[in-house]
Amino acid sequence: MKLSWLQDITQENPMKYKLCFLVIASLLAGCANAENTADDLVDAAIERTQHEVRYDPAYMKINYPNGDVPAGTGVCTDVVIRSYRALGIDLQQLVHEDMKAHFNEYPSKRIWGMKNTDTNIDHRRVPNLQTFFTRHGESLPISEESADFKPGDIVTWVLAGHLPHIGIVTDQINSQTQHPLIVHNIGAGPVLEDMLFNYPITGHYRYLQPTH
Repeated sequence: MKLSWLQDITQENPMKYKLCFLVIASLLAGCANAENTADDLVDAAIERTQHEVRYDPAYMKINYPNGDVPAGTGVCTDVVIRSYRALGIDLQQLVHEDMKAHFNEYPSKRIWGMKNTDTNIDHRRVPNLQTFFTRHGESLPISEESADFKPGDIVTWVLAGHLPHIGIVTDQINSQTQHPLIVHNIGAGPVLEDMLFNYPITGHYRYLQPTH
């Protein structure tokens, strides 16, 4: 492929070439410094609903960093982990590094009797994600108003039997209830549904990280 236009610019008008180069460099720098947005997280979460996932809470050994359980399996936390990972954010590594430096800030010892971090499971436990989002994101007031929950927000609940649960708020709204729809996996794989107020809310968080 001959770049005749580039040859014309460089030979006939060096100044135009320099300006063209500066514009391209500026655009590339802008892309490099771009940050993830709430819309990006919502899109990644909704994309998760296209996957068939069998609910499987079994402990599994996985790689580190960027480790994952088999694609066809997962629990509620894996929806969140995989959605963030699509944005280049590895919660496995981030949670592990924070826990390693601040282990006593996390509930692992109190709840599970753990004395050390475990890269296979730490990030896949809702209470640990709650702690991480509180420490490194925004911990928002728990509200009964739909409007307080913005696209990309993370919500945690407690289910029957004191089971913790987690999901992602989307920009899609139920026209009848005016509730934002949630992407979550409560047992039938990742789904998009109106369930924000179906269970007691235990946490409301907002977390986005630059991609660089």
